[in-house]
Amino acid sequence: MAGIQLTTELSAVPGVGPKFTAKLQKLGIRTVKDLLWHFPFRYEDYSKIVPVGELAVDQSATIQGMINQISTRRTWKKNLLITEAIIVDDTGGIKATWFNQPYVTNILKQGHYYSFAGKVTRSNREIYLASPSYEPIDSARKGEAKHTAGLIPIYPETRGLTSKGLRFLIKPILRSLDPVEDFLPEEILKENKLPSLHVAIKRMHFPLQAADAAGAKKRFAFENLFLLQLNNLTAKMKLAETTAPALPVADQDLEHMVQNLPFQLTASQKDSLHEIIADLAKPRPMNRLLQGDVGSGKTVLAAIAALVAAKDGAQTAFMAPTEVLASQHYRTILKTFPWFDGGVALLTANKTELSFGDGITQKMTKGKLLKEIAAGNVKVVLGTHAVIQKGVAFANLGLAIVDEQHRFGVSQRAALLKGQESRAPHFLSMSATPIPRTLSLTVFGDLDLSTITELPPGRKEITTKIVAPENRKKAYEFIRQQIEKGRQAFVICPRIEPGTVSEDESKGPLILSEARRKALELKSVKEEYEKLSQKVFPDLRVAMLHGKMKGKEKDQIMKDFQDKKYDILVSTSVIEVGVDVPNATIMMIEGADRFGLAQLYQFRGRVGRGEHQSFCFLFTDSGSATTHARLDSLIEAKNGFELAEKDLQIRGPGQFLGDKQTGLPDVAMDALQDILLVKATRDTAKALLSNDPGLSAHPALLKKFQEFQTAIHLE
Repeated sequence: MAGIQLTTELSAVPGVGPKFTAKLQKLGIRTVKDLLWHFPFRYEDYSKIVPVGELAVDQSATIQGMINQISTRRTWKKNLLITEAIIVDDTGGIKATWFNQPYVTNILKQGHYYSFAGKVTRSNREIYLASPSYEPIDSARKGEAKHTAGLIPIYPETRGLTSKGLRFLIKPILRSLDPVEDFLPEEILKENKLPSLHVAIKRMHFPLQAADAAGAKKRFAFENLFLLQLNNLTAKMKLAETTAPALPVADQDLEHMVQNLPFQLTASQKDSLHEIIADLAKPRPMNRLLQGDVGSGKTVLAAIAALVAAKDGAQTAFMAPTEVLASQHYRTILKTFPWFDGGVALLTANKTELSFGDGITQKMTKGKLLKEIAAGNVKVVLGTHAVIQKGVAFANLGLAIVDEQHRFGVSQRAALLKGQESRAPHFLSMSATPIPRTLSLTVFGDLDLSTITELPPGRKEITTKIVAPENRKKAYEFIRQQIEKGRQAFVICPRIEPGTVSEDESKGPLILSEARRKALELKSVKEEYEKLSQKVFPDLRVAMLHGKMKGKEKDQIMKDFQDKKYDILVSTSVIEVGVDVPNATIMMIEGADRFGLAQLYQFRGRVGRGEHQSFCFLFTDSGSATTHARLDSLIEAKNGFELAEKDLQIRGPGQFLGDKQTGLPDVAMDALQDILLVKATRDTAKALLSNDPGLSAHPALLKKFQEFQTAIHLE
């Protein structure tokens, strides 16, 4: 085999037959590059050959010796086929055992030498090697072992394609691989003590020692984080060159808006507001993320920004992830700023409404509302992403606000501009999920951050308890007492995780489709609703809310709950974000162990928004100490920022961000927790761009960066 390149199709590589090709395609592997970038997720350490006489129980080891005898027998009790071999070397002998693998007797020949790697196990006072890997060596023990010596890579597998099979394919390909061009400049490799790309590929798959594997992993993590930092920094540079409408506001006008609020702003609200106002006054686009705990008052700052834009004749598109939240923001603005007469509209798939102040609203057809927006008569438009759909055109868009969606991509900005491509609107994103420091330096590195660090005065701390199965009835009784006092309760049903439903352990986890997952979540909500409304609280008013309901139905149920027509609302995570019901003081979460800490924090933030003491009950049937320790951290964390760091440590960035948030490979996602590596990549990217903004001196890097920009998705 000679002259193999990364772009070579595996079907053209000798030794990779159609059977292997079909199995590899199930893992999305079609080319040599796909295969070589299918990295091991761990390594078995068989780096030392241990004499048989020195083996210890529970030790993972490699031995080399001769097969003294081998046979297969059937057990009468469990009807199992057991293959047993006696392996001997100069220091003694040991038995090796394989279950239901009778073909082993056709492979391992008596009197021949082999290398074996496995775990030493004890049973009935006898020690043996349990199902060891094996491969032939010559009698002088000079054979090169792929599967039983050194650090042995263990890969993500699919049915019928084992780590051993993958090693069998990769080893000869690496021998015949043409030199791989490195896109990272040599000075960057030297400065950060990284191996070249060609060396890193080989060390990733077949490291001689642990340091080799760690260095290769660091190399691949570095290159992805470095490309991400380049992406963020070039985006910032481009944004700095883009014009935006300068939207200054006179001090007395801003003071008038703030003084007429029905409450006082906190110190950090004022600081964040001044940062936003300063950005709006500049002739280049603001690109800011406003983060703060649930209920810390982010929406009012966004609304003030919209009114500042309106004072200068500019329009604002204010987007929320759900119709329920968009409707709530609409009502909040009308209630908080009744004097504003510039036109506030609600535009969702099911609602079109317009108000010009004094609490007077008028419903109108979508067509008529779109004409008003296009004419510039409506200064603030609230809605879901319907706001940027086909048919919606702004006369003078100056500000885009997005709630609970960290990212706002290029395609979405383009959709908002529609004919105004020569300039960009200012952009403000809001999040109640605080972002850990490493993520703010990488995934969100192109955004300027404003942070609200305290809650409005008068808010009471929410009492949070983990409820064990034996205390369920007591919790129900407490909830009843609260409702009898006039309070209300949310009940959240467990999320059905993809890959957690298994009908048969031997078949592995059942990977759920999105439709199947939603159907199971709907079932869990309906079952909980029926249990509570018919058995636990038959005398109380119980409602149900889930994502499959039509928008009008969801809005009506939420409105009725806010108007105290229901005592209990049973829901999926559709109420996770932003819903405001001050009279609700109970948050009961079923299957709390199935949610991430950040999401549990969001749920808890739905209560504690009024004058009454509020409570959050975390129901779990899990007896796992790890589960309870994780839930305890929700109780102990002083604020959302502390909790976000904890959540990142426990679940890792992949789950924190969402499975498909970035498109970064696992090796880079894991590295997002390494603050020193994150800083190193940022510093390196800054230094390179300051000397070569267009990367013209580094064509290989420029090509790779362009490929990365196409593949990455941060929206």
